[in-house]
Amino acid sequence: MAKKKIDVEALWRVERLGGVSLSPDGAQAAVTVTRYSMDDNKAVASLWLLSTLGGTPRALTQCGEKDGQAAFSPRGDAVGFVAKREQQGQKDDEPQLYLIAPDGGEARRVATVATGVEGFRWFPDGQRIAFVSWVWPDAKGAAEQARRLKAFKQRKETGYVTSESLYRYWDHTLPMGRAPQLHVMELASGRVRNVFEGSGYELERTEPGATAFDISPDGRRIVFAFDPGSEKRIDARFALAELDLKSGRFDVIVRDANWSCTAPRYSPDGAQVAFLARHDGLKHTMPDQLARWQRADRRWAVESAEWDHEVKAPLHWEDDGQALLFTAEQHGRTHLWRFDLPDRRAERLVEGGTVLAFDKCAGTLVTLADAADHPARATAHVPGAAPRRIERFNDKLLAGLDLGRHEEVWITGANGDRVQMWLFYPPGFDARRKHPLLHLIHGGPHTASGDGWHYRWNHNLFAAQGYVVAAVNYHGSSSFGYAFADSITHRWGELELHDIEAATAWLLKKPWIDKRRVFASGGSYGGYMVAWMNGHVKAGRYAAYVCHAGCFDWVAMFADDAYAWFAKEHGAAYWDDMAKIHAQSPHAFAGTMATPTLVIHGALDYRVPDAQGLAYYNTLKARGVDARLLWFPDENHWVLKPRNSRLWYAEFFGWLERHDAARKRPPANPSRPAAPRRRGVRSR
Repeated sequence: MAKKKIDVEALWRVERLGGVSLSPDGAQAAVTVTRYSMDDNKAVASLWLLSTLGGTPRALTQCGEKDGQAAFSPRGDAVGFVAKREQQGQKDDEPQLYLIAPDGGEARRVATVATGVEGFRWFPDGQRIAFVSWVWPDAKGAAEQARRLKAFKQRKETGYVTSESLYRYWDHTLPMGRAPQLHVMELASGRVRNVFEGSGYELERTEPGATAFDISPDGRRIVFAFDPGSEKRIDARFALAELDLKSGRFDVIVRDANWSCTAPRYSPDGAQVAFLARHDGLKHTMPDQLARWQRADRRWAVESAEWDHEVKAPLHWEDDGQALLFTAEQHGRTHLWRFDLPDRRAERLVEGGTVLAFDKCAGTLVTLADAADHPARATAHVPGAAPRRIERFNDKLLAGLDLGRHEEVWITGANGDRVQMWLFYPPGFDARRKHPLLHLIHGGPHTASGDGWHYRWNHNLFAAQGYVVAAVNYHGSSSFGYAFADSITHRWGELELHDIEAATAWLLKKPWIDKRRVFASGGSYGGYMVAWMNGHVKAGRYAAYVCHAGCFDWVAMFADDAYAWFAKEHGAAYWDDMAKIHAQSPHAFAGTMATPTLVIHGALDYRVPDAQGLAYYNTLKARGVDARLLWFPDENHWVLKPRNSRLWYAEFFGWLERHDAARKRPPANPSRPAAPRRRGVRSR
């Protein structure tokens, strides 16, 4: 049977794998599989067990809707996970910890924690877990926490009152008056104790998950990252502290005013702590590097200082304590690396694509990785054997799809530097014909378009509409070394525009690109770039733009959740040097904007507040520029609901089609009607 081009419906039928936890013997891997329903407009997530020895995958949970964070117990006799369920007539108001036997059966809620369970870790004895919960720091005991929560939920007022600098993040306000603190739960009794109570300590407020702390191999200590400042900030420099659980004594083990230290991990013998260290005192764009603290002399040092890559959490010690595993980007790909401590040498252990998650036990390694031509897959790497896929969740669906082809090319960009560009070609691409060009400009700016599968901006889906899709890793992008990432600091828009224009010029020299049908789109910082281009590129160069969640006015952007970051990136605060800020702000060049633009924004976007998109749209309308607005009252920085995603793609493609010169062209013979448009070209 002929393969179909990928469309929105097929994209949302993809089953999404996330997280991985191996049993102690390495024989089974627990993963989360999320399935979306376009009809129900929602997702259901369940846990699956994958055999690393060649067995058939099987569902472990089926009754929940959002089962996640699976983690095998140290003895392998249980899998813990976090979920909101109904059990024995009691429905969870907040996420709780559940246990289930690997051979199946009914999951058991261990206890009901009024303030909920977030990230958790097993103690080595398998009898306890440590977990994160948002609590009132001045309230003592679980009963008082429950009373406070009940009173808060029953209040009639809706106002959010705070004196904090950090009070919302991405798409949610932080729990008012509460802090993320560590608790210990005894699994046999369900008894819970807040081990931070009365101490003044708390975990990071932005993403206080399981990577923020670790439990020592003997179960006697917990190491964690914390903000030592009296005022908690999104740009805080974190320190590391260790809690002795028996004595209740806290000991700050790593603190330097110039460094931010996060994601601590004990070595197998507990004598060392590996962590991420970022030299913020030198410059705010410095990368996370691998560092190590030694208990013997209480000193720490950066291990990867000579390796020009940014290290990503989580960190995983090898059993011999001589090396660590972690992921890091390199030239638009994310590999799994093994960093040898004695000689400070990094080697690629598993090559991406994009390695999304991994775990290793008893010598067996399992990775979850996607690539531009397939969603996440699980692969077992068993000693003495070739890597082997251990699931086939999406194979049947993908077998019926023609995703086209893609390639990596390098062009000469700003400053004469080599710049990477990914090209995605339509299925059945014919170099003898003219094709429209579509730029997909990534956000960040310090991220990258990579060899990975994307659900919101799926390159293959755009190409399936007939476009040659270009994704340029402009100056400022990650994975090309520190100097390249830092090169745009204090002059946003300049080098990035040069790179994108160089890519356009390079492509326009190809006989298969139609110069009348060139489009550019982007989200977040990519949205900033298309707004910037509208004010700096001569009208007519691009037929139309699409700006999703784009930054338009850097002064008004002070309403966002990361406002402390802008003065560092721009080189000044707006009240100190308005001219410098305006020189990097699209709104200051509105007088020259003339290219038609589709503006898309979500009301729940706190990273780029929706007033940015509305101001851009209103400006274009006031200037008489052709513009269209797609505004979602229930979406954030990303469009996450299936039906809204379908609408998003329909509006996106419809806008480009409206401004496509080829589609406006009259029929070759005016005396005859135009040929009917082929079915299946658009995805609605």
